[in-house]
Amino acid sequence: MVFKLKLLLIKIKTAFRLGLKNIFIVSLYKFSIRYSIHPACKLDAKSFSGPFFNESLLLPSGLKTLSSWNKSATLFSHIEIPLNSQMPKWTSNPLSGKHFNFPLQPWWKISDFNENIGDIKLVWELSRMNWVIAFAQRARNGDRNFLIKLNEWLEDWLNNNPPYFGPNWKCGQEASIRIINLCCAALITNQIENSTRGLRELIRLHLKRILSTVSYSTAQENNHGTSEAAALFIGGTWLAKLGFSDGKKYEKIGRKLLQNRASKLIQKDGSFSQYSINYHRMVLDTFSIVEVWRKRIDVKALSDEFYESASKATSWLYQMVCDKNGHVPNIGANDGSLLLQLTDCSYRDFRPSVQLAASQFLGRKVYLNVPDCDLHLSWLGIDNNQYKSYKYINCNFDYGGYKILRSSDAKVYFRYPRFKYRPSQADAFHIDFWVNRSNIFGDAGSYSYNSIPDMSSYFSGTSSHNTIQFDDRDQMPKLGRFLFGSWLKVNSVSPVLAEDGSVSCSANYCDYKGTSHTRDIRLNSHSLNVVDKVKGFRKKAIIRWRLPNNEWTKRDINNGIEISNNMGFIIEVSSNKSIVRASIVQGWKSLFYLKKVQIPVLELEISAPATITTDVRWTK
Repeated sequence: MVFKLKLLLIKIKTAFRLGLKNIFIVSLYKFSIRYSIHPACKLDAKSFSGPFFNESLLLPSGLKTLSSWNKSATLFSHIEIPLNSQMPKWTSNPLSGKHFNFPLQPWWKISDFNENIGDIKLVWELSRMNWVIAFAQRARNGDRNFLIKLNEWLEDWLNNNPPYFGPNWKCGQEASIRIINLCCAALITNQIENSTRGLRELIRLHLKRILSTVSYSTAQENNHGTSEAAALFIGGTWLAKLGFSDGKKYEKIGRKLLQNRASKLIQKDGSFSQYSINYHRMVLDTFSIVEVWRKRIDVKALSDEFYESASKATSWLYQMVCDKNGHVPNIGANDGSLLLQLTDCSYRDFRPSVQLAASQFLGRKVYLNVPDCDLHLSWLGIDNNQYKSYKYINCNFDYGGYKILRSSDAKVYFRYPRFKYRPSQADAFHIDFWVNRSNIFGDAGSYSYNSIPDMSSYFSGTSSHNTIQFDDRDQMPKLGRFLFGSWLKVNSVSPVLAEDGSVSCSANYCDYKGTSHTRDIRLNSHSLNVVDKVKGFRKKAIIRWRLPNNEWTKRDINNGIEISNNMGFIIEVSSNKSIVRASIVQGWKSLFYLKKVQIPVLELEISAPATITTDVRWTK
């Protein structure tokens, strides 16, 4: 009974943190959808057909086209699905072959979590229409067969996804991504002003679906609202440009929401509300394509506040990216989303997105001699040769809860709890540690939101991060698949301080169980020192360091463990009190959605309040 009352109190407090207005909007939406009384349940549309893109001759661009979407489909940037000259099966899980039966149900009657079908994102991925860009590029360069193929695939998609029936109409954001890809194809093939009737109606069909539930998406305070606002703006301005009166309505709503979402969800230091680096890229790509599109069709600029937020978000992501390979820490939720797939650049390379955003919001390029970055701009018709180097600095992103410490070729990304918006991972005091381009201590990622068996609790939980777990529980209680309660808050946090050749910072929090954790970090050019002071737990505390897949040699030391590898790294973890266990165990890591690999994880366990010291040294 006491436990139930405590849980109820946690839920009530969490509801206030989420915002009662947002809770009301979401609850009303779910109620009205359940009983089929929401206006979105009454959407209908007349049937129509293509062609969707004109077979007009264009001067070849001379630009390199995407190599994917030829003989195979590429899902989540790593899963290859042979096409065998056949149309994709739009309402099937391409891995299991399980499919939604015809006739399809109205979208609002379909569950997000269907054990027979599996992860619905596998069904959605083909219908995001990333292939539209690849086909448009080849058509632009003179291959008429791909223009025919583009029209055939769009026709087949529409025939197999009748308006507002089936899984691919279920999510407004998925519809928004289709509009963004169709807009890119129109930019590439120069078919904006001379769009076909089929393409205009396809855009209008999607705008109706998006608008019908945009208030629900906005209440989520995440990338769904920004994506849908962008699609309404792009689609609305497109229709208005073509002389259709309903375009003004969509443009007005999209413009208002874009400006609102940018000023509200991008915080003063550039951090994004979802505390996820990949979702940050997605939002920035969304803002970038909006601005590219706005300039191309020559409509009024957005608000000063929008551009200020976009500029800050660009600078934030630049500081997170390794300039040598474009990689970033895998911090926060990561569902494999990648908008604007204009080149064969790796999913893990964030530089093209930063380059595009910098060209739009900072007025210059920030990378030189990175071919994919320039190709990315060229396909969108951007001719911006201004370049100015952008300095990498130690960062205090205190509104989002991130710090970056740099010393020579080494850097530490420190994650600490400062939650204005709901956290999706229990990753307080997580450390991502990099030397040059190598990730020595890394984050687990997300893997899947609906795997069988369900591993979402592991990947979002404390045990999958480089921090300390108390009594085998998460730092915050899990209230739902994507919701934690009793959001953590730091009691104290110091700014990043550089002196005497080292860089340091520290922070402390106390969780809902009364457990206290203080972490002090000091980085030098060839050493990292982390001191953790913990108390208030009941039975045990485990510190974890998630390691790269190298051969590690282990030896016991006084009250601790020392490991080393052939890369020249020596890691020593010890406690000032007796330890229960020190060992290397197996954990999981996922850099791509639906792909996981086993990695070694160094663990040290204690059973009483103590100070744990981690020393890392390297020679290369």
